Amino acid sequence: MAKNLQTKFSTRQYMLSRDFEIYYYNEPASEKVSIHSHDYYEFYFFLEGDVSIWIEGEQYPLKYGDMVLIPPGIKHMAMVHGNEIPYRRFVFWISVEYCNQLMEVSSSYGYLMQNVLVKKKYIFHNDLITFNTIQYRIFQLIEEIKSERFGKEAKVSLCVNDLVLQLNRIVYEQQNPKSEKEEQNLYQNIIYYIDDHLDEELSLEQLAGQFFVSKYHISHIFKEQMGLSVHQYILKKRMQASKAAILGETSITDVYTMFGFKDYSSFYRAFKKELCKKVDGNRYLLSEEETAIMCISNEQCRHVRNSIWLFTGRMLFLAGMGGRMPDVHCGGEACRSKFPREEIHR
Repeated sequence: MAKNLQTKFSTRQYMLSRDFEIYYYNEPASEKVSIHSHDYYEFYFFLEGDVSIWIEGEQYPLKYGDMVLIPPGIKHMAMVHGNEIPYRRFVFWISVEYCNQLMEVSSSYGYLMQNVLVKKKYIFHNDLITFNTIQYRIFQLIEEIKSERFGKEAKVSLCVNDLVLQLNRIVYEQQNPKSEKEEQNLYQNIIYYIDDHLDEELSLEQLAGQFFVSKYHISHIFKEQMGLSVHQYILKKRMQASKAAILGETSITDVYTMFGFKDYSSFYRAFKKELCKKVDGNRYLLSEEETAIMCISNEQCRHVRNSIWLFTGRMLFLAGMGGRMPDVHCGGEACRSKFPREEIHR
């Protein structure tokens, strides 16, 4: 797909459109561009090649993931030192007027531009993960520009604004690292959000979108704070909520659909993994202090109080009763057996 999004290189150094233009170049550097400047902002994202960039008398080597921002009126030139390696880069032009319109919506859109104008620091290095998030947004924008889908103009505008805001956020966070307290607050807020939305779809991607941070960052702070992956934490919380719902006499069918399990088999496997301890072979131990119900199949179900269960394969036995189990009748996937506590003899 990326090949279809490429643009044939042109030495033109002025904008044809009023607001913005974006290009993906991937070809040998056969045509040189002399020292020049623009009346708009140029974002240059370096991918590959034997290239450095000259800006206002200084030469800077480039490496994969580097972002260069050239403000209006700043003289610059890309210097290609060899053609053995393909010269790949993204070039994004955006007018001063369009930037001003965005900054009227929020000053956050202009942090990066103002930073460059004041500090005269034009190059920003990005790690692989961060640059991948930039590439994703750029390809999304170019793909939308080249499409003929309904709502194209509105979607292109959204993609441009999202890209500009993301670039501002990346640079801001590079220059203003989060304090330990802020990291802890983010972690706590994610915990609260998961706890409040266990009955909804939860994934790393969804959480990243909700909190406007990368999914890799969320994974990192979870591992650091809890020693668990996000998936493991969500599963444990869902199993705890499922157990509480079962104890509250909610049917198992309602429980596993309520907490995001696609079918009973998925729920059973998760229940056994999270709440049962393997004794030996295929035998599992579950200790409960409250009334509990667990259906092992359509025809084997037991309801016990203050008891210890032993799972052997797909059969359920009660420990401490000499193998004796109360008679229980099942009706489908989920069933309830109600009997007084004294009917269970130890």
